[in-house]
Amino acid sequence: MLGRIGFMWGSLGVVGLLMASAVRLSNIALEFFLYPVNIWHWFALIIWVAFMAYTEGYKGFQQAFSPRVAARLIWLKQNPKAWLVVLAPLYAMGFIYASKKRIIISYSILIMVLVFITIAVNLPQPWRPIMDAGVVVGLLWGATVTGWYILVAMRTGASLVNPELPKSAHYH
Repeated sequence: MLGRIGFMWGSLGVVGLLMASAVRLSNIALEFFLYPVNIWHWFALIIWVAFMAYTEGYKGFQQAFSPRVAARLIWLKQNPKAWLVVLAPLYAMGFIYASKKRIIISYSILIMVLVFITIAVNLPQPWRPIMDAGVVVGLLWGATVTGWYILVAMRTGASLVNPELPKSAHYH
């Protein structure tokens, strides 16, 4: 039972975080239509959204993050530890109880995202909505594909992806 709780809490936490971020940023992205824009703004919007769909959505989420989240949640379901169940979303995203490499990568990406947020909030209009539109597409892609991988993992009870656990997890 504890493992199922961790699986569900981790699933809802990760997908919920992605969706909440997408909804919040979509309000800013939609401000694009409130400003007078030129053809180069439209061009920038289309190119940026396509770039973010590929890099953040496909390469970042679909090819790396999402399958690993599902693999980590399957492992948690099968090997429940109370403290990991409580922190299941953080665990699923690789911020805790992960290999050193995974923890370094996860926190490096977090720092990079925070730097980009700092830059984005200071962009003039309509560049901020353009940037946020691309991020929204990536986040929606990520939430969708993460949910899909979680559903597949829930149905099959297995994953072919390395959950990138710490070395100590392999000795128990």
